[in-house]
Amino acid sequence: MIRLDVQPWGETLAEAQAAARAAEDAGAGVVWAPELHRSAFVTAAALATATSRIGVATGIALAFARSPMLTALAAADLDELSEGRFRLGLGTGVARLNEDWHGVPFERPVPRLRDTVAIVRAVLAGGDPIIHRGVRSIRVRGWRRPYPPARPRIPIYLAGVGPAMIALAGQIADGWIAHELCPPSELPALKRDGFDVVAAACCSVDPDPGVARRRAANVVGFYASVKSYARGFERAGFGAVATAAAAALHGGRQADLLGDLIPAEMIDYYTIAGTAAQCAARLTDFTDRADALKLSPPSYGLPVEETRAAQQNLLELVGSTA
Repeated sequence: MIRLDVQPWGETLAEAQAAARAAEDAGAGVVWAPELHRSAFVTAAALATATSRIGVATGIALAFARSPMLTALAAADLDELSEGRFRLGLGTGVARLNEDWHGVPFERPVPRLRDTVAIVRAVLAGGDPIIHRGVRSIRVRGWRRPYPPARPRIPIYLAGVGPAMIALAGQIADGWIAHELCPPSELPALKRDGFDVVAAACCSVDPDPGVARRRAANVVGFYASVKSYARGFERAGFGAVATAAAAALHGGRQADLLGDLIPAEMIDYYTIAGTAAQCAARLTDFTDRADALKLSPPSYGLPVEETRAAQQNLLELVGSTA
């Protein structure tokens, strides 16, 4: 059976911690901390202190919004805090997120990410001096981290959608993290010994399949409105839906309330939505192409009570199949 991981949700960090403990008790392999409405590193720290056995990871931390050295220091601190359970998941994000939200350049993202990983590894390895020249560079002399590492090496995972980013992950990382809307048929052939392929999916479980699909619809609608993903939707035969979602967004609709534009077949293609039995059957579709499946409850545009109920159903599914 594929390893089941969980991306815990919480209206508060305390609730996210409780969900992480429940995921650990259910037998999940790793809890992942995303970076959109919270800091991935702060969330990962909260999850680490709330658990004792389960892996803890950033899924994903933005690679360019911080210096590589700060990223490395945060990773080392989290590995110490979790007693060697931490995995550093990095991703570039899209151009608008970097340039408009964080004020950092996005040109040449593939070599920038390659250099970021090299610098992070150099800082974590220690030594004096620490020098790397490239699209991202570092030159540090007379500095050593005076604390013993929790272990010799922290695993680094890269998220990527395009072929160049996916190839980079296969070349330099310890694992690859799929986009949340990446069905089994679109997973690249990366699976091999010593490399952790982490598929991902919004998993909406409810006794009523219609309710499950409705809860998942806004997740698909949100990404359908993002220009960077338009080609992927077009290749899958959903180009017209993505165009309509983008137009609705530009017309003033909220990005997380576009689910009414998403047909049922598109929800079924990109998410795992249905009864517990239906969702359990869908999990097996990922086994041959991935080592793990990161599951997240639907939350976009939903009242917190619905997301809370969906997460409870998800955790019960993990407990019955992990």
